[in-house]
Amino acid sequence: MSELTLYTHPQSRGRIAHWMLEEVGEPYDTVWLDYGTSMKSPEYLAINPMGKVPALRHGSAVVTEAAAICAYLADAFPAAGLAPQTAAERASYWRWMFFAAGPLEQAVVARAVGWAVPEGRSGMVGFGSYADTLAALEQGLTRGPFVCGERFTAADVYVGSSVAWGLMFGTIERRPVFDAYAARVMARAAYARSEHINAERLKLSGATG
Repeated sequence: MSELTLYTHPQSRGRIAHWMLEEVGEPYDTVWLDYGTSMKSPEYLAINPMGKVPALRHGSAVVTEAAAICAYLADAFPAAGLAPQTAAERASYWRWMFFAAGPLEQAVVARAVGWAVPEGRSGMVGFGSYADTLAALEQGLTRGPFVCGERFTAADVYVGSSVAWGLMFGTIERRPVFDAYAARVMARAAYARSEHINAERLKLSGATG
C-alpha cells in the first residue's frame, strides 16, 4: 500500500490531481468515488467534510482542493522538479496558481451559469469581469512557454488544466496564446497517462467522457 492515496472521480477536478501524481512519479493508490453515496459517506466526510473530490492522503496528512494538492506534491517530492526554484519562478508560480483558482475560476463559472455582476459592482468581485480576467491570463501566458518561463512546474498542471478544460467546453474563448499553451501542456507524457487512466475508469463504470 502506498503512502499516497487519491480520492477522485473520472469526471471531476480529480483529473488535475491525477495528472500531478503522474508528473511526480511516486507510487499512489486511487479510490474511485461516485457522486451518490460514497462521496457523502461518513468515512469520506471525515476526510473531506465538503463531500467533494479530489482529496489526497499522504500518510496521516490530508490535502483537498486541486491547486493545493498540486502545490503540496511539488513541495513534498522536490526531486520531481515541479516546485519553483528561484524568486522569479516563485512570484509567477504563486501568482498564476492563485489567479487560476480564484479570479479565473470565478469568472468562468459566473459566465457559464449566467451570473451577471450588477452595473458598477465589478470592484466587489475578485475577477472584475470575464473580459478583464481573460486579458490578464493572456498577458501572463505570453511571457514564456510555461507559467514560470522556460520550465514546466506544478503551476502548469493547474493553470494548464483550467485553460484546456475551458477551451474544450467553450467556457474560455479561443485565442492563439491559449490554444498554443494548452497544446504544450497536453503534450506531456504524464498528462496522457492520467487521461488514459480516467478514460479506462469511465469505460468500466459505463459512463461517457
